[in-house]
Amino acid sequence: MKRPVGGAEEEVASGPDPVDARLGARLAELRAEHGWSLGELAERSGVSRSTLSRAERAEISPTASLLNRLCHVYGRTMSQLLSEVEADHAPVVRAAEQTVWQDRAAGFVRRSVSPPHAGLRGELVEGRLAAGADIAYDRPPVPGLEQHIWVLEGSLEVTAQDVGHHLGTGDCLRLRVWGPTRFRCAGPADARYVLAVVRP
Repeated sequence: MKRPVGGAEEEVASGPDPVDARLGARLAELRAEHGWSLGELAERSGVSRSTLSRAERAEISPTASLLNRLCHVYGRTMSQLLSEVEADHAPVVRAAEQTVWQDRAAGFVRRSVSPPHAGLRGELVEGRLAAGADIAYDRPPVPGLEQHIWVLEGSLEVTAQDVGHHLGTGDCLRLRVWGPTRFRCAGPADARYVLAVVRP
């Protein structure tokens, strides 16, 4: 069930997803490590106190946009944040064991392909956008982040620094992210792509 929370739709599940539960606990730890109240984090991230509180308690499944804002505040990529909720840091991660996270409201599925490690600098991510999906990020998680976007199936519209790029199957876009970005799948088919991310 979807319910509008803090100005955006959040996914409300009947019981907390295990990944969301671990993620919520890690978000609460990070806030405590910085010594911030919910109010202080709300000011820094632009996310309401109630949404932050519910995300930390795994009462909602946070959207990709919400996680991106928190990653920006904490100076992490999304893969780094997700890797911190995994117990092991093995050099090989099998396909069936790769962490899959979904923003169901936006039609976005994110698979962490690279073996998780909190200290990683480069990472591979598989993204899937449903036809009609449109995701906007108001800031990069880390300023100057290098991204390579390689479309495996379908087509993808990527906008960065007010410049739009149409990517078809097999096309690859390389950029450094300093400001807002937007990923859109106009359809008619879903888009599947590889995102290679390198921290500056």
